[in-house]
Amino acid sequence: MFWISTDIPNVGCSGTHFSDGMMWDVFKLTQLTSLYFLWRHLFNSGPFFYLLPECPEEAPGFLLECDSSTLDALQKHLALYKIRRKVMVEPHPELHVWAVLPSTPQAPEAVPLQERVGATAILTRDPRTSHMGWRLLTQDHGPALVPGGQLGDLQDYHTHRYQQGIPEGVHDLPPGLALPLESNLAFMNGVSFTKGCYIGQELTARTHHMGVIRKRLFPVRLKGCLPTSGIGLGTLVLTTTGQVAGKFRAGQGDVGLALLRSDTIKGPLHIRISENHQVAVTASVPDWWPIATK
Repeated sequence: MFWISTDIPNVGCSGTHFSDGMMWDVFKLTQLTSLYFLWRHLFNSGPFFYLLPECPEEAPGFLLECDSSTLDALQKHLALYKIRRKVMVEPHPELHVWAVLPSTPQAPEAVPLQERVGATAILTRDPRTSHMGWRLLTQDHGPALVPGGQLGDLQDYHTHRYQQGIPEGVHDLPPGLALPLESNLAFMNGVSFTKGCYIGQELTARTHHMGVIRKRLFPVRLKGCLPTSGIGLGTLVLTTTGQVAGKFRAGQGDVGLALLRSDTIKGPLHIRISENHQVAVTASVPDWWPIATK
């Protein structure tokens, strides 16, 4: 977690993703062991960032969460753009980020919580989709701050977000491979089409306004005997005729994400594990996506 402060007035306060795990009667709380960020274009090879709620006027700066494996690289990258501006970038590893999910994901709006920004905690709706609940940033123990909260399991959190088609971090969005529109970041408030300029903006804006995105990252369910090591990044997903429909990206257990051609997702798909063994792949379209994409 970075705190970025500046002498420029009216800078918003951005929080970010959540790590580790918790579950409750009303909520499922998950604190991730490593930090993630939903991307907005900054690195030329991958990461994007998203902003969260505004900070008090006396705190001209914002918080930025990142995948813990990119911590050093991100700090160096931000320093490149600092130039001579009076901007300070410093890590804050003492801050913990928690995912707060309702115990019944089918009713994401029925969570009686209020957004708040305080001296010791920030609670805000997950800006990606209401199906991802809330996010809590604090130095304290997360469950103690949410009435009725119970500690959940980190694996449950990942399973939930894969079912919702939500990618996180460099594992799901590998630098140099993941494109913002193919990764559905425009659906998750992760891409701005009114601001500029950033690396790749022209291609991203042109593709968006043309409305032709042939491949997308879809949530998938696997059926069959899976290898103990799981399905590897980039494993081909095939149609019944053996044509390539796309590639498996990441997953956990029998759920995951795959980058697939949109015109193939309604037909039977599979991953070939060996000459005599294949795993069935069923892709779905999340109900929170815009209707025009379904």
